[in-house]
Amino acid sequence: MTADRVYNALFLCTGNSARSILAESILNAEGNGRFKAYSAGSQPNGEVNLLALKELAALGYPTNGFHSKSWDEFAEPGAPEMDFIFTVCDRAAGEACPVWIGHPMTAHWGVEDPAAVEGSDVEKGRAFAQAARFLKNRIMAFVSLPLASIDKLALETHLHQIGTLEGATLKPSRASR
Repeated sequence: MTADRVYNALFLCTGNSARSILAESILNAEGNGRFKAYSAGSQPNGEVNLLALKELAALGYPTNGFHSKSWDEFAEPGAPEMDFIFTVCDRAAGEACPVWIGHPMTAHWGVEDPAAVEGSDVEKGRAFAQAARFLKNRIMAFVSLPLASIDKLALETHLHQIGTLEGATLKPSRASR
């Protein structure tokens, strides 16, 4: 990995309507041109959750140009070659993924699904704010990694450790600690 290139990152979720959209927008903004983020779903529901867009706007992140799409788009010839692929929901992490061109590094950064929260508008808004905060924390740890000077094994270790930060849905087993 070199310091002067743009790294492609794909965030995967099942529906591609909330968490993966949040992560895509946050990385594109916080990556300062070092990263180009994308998002997709294994079973996209066809629309972006309006509460995700509302949370992004509240945090000052871009809200335009998002659409719910299949991860198959990124496994086809001519698709951008990914350097990193992050699953942000446990269901997508357990599914059989397409074969990715270039063998990107992968990690699971699961957070609870804010779109699954039932209750008042305040409770739903709080769930989206929390998911965005957890994802931003992971993304900020990721963008601070010295990608050009770190070896592959150390990078993989860091990527997996980032996935265990506050709000992680899957806890590491004792053997992987």
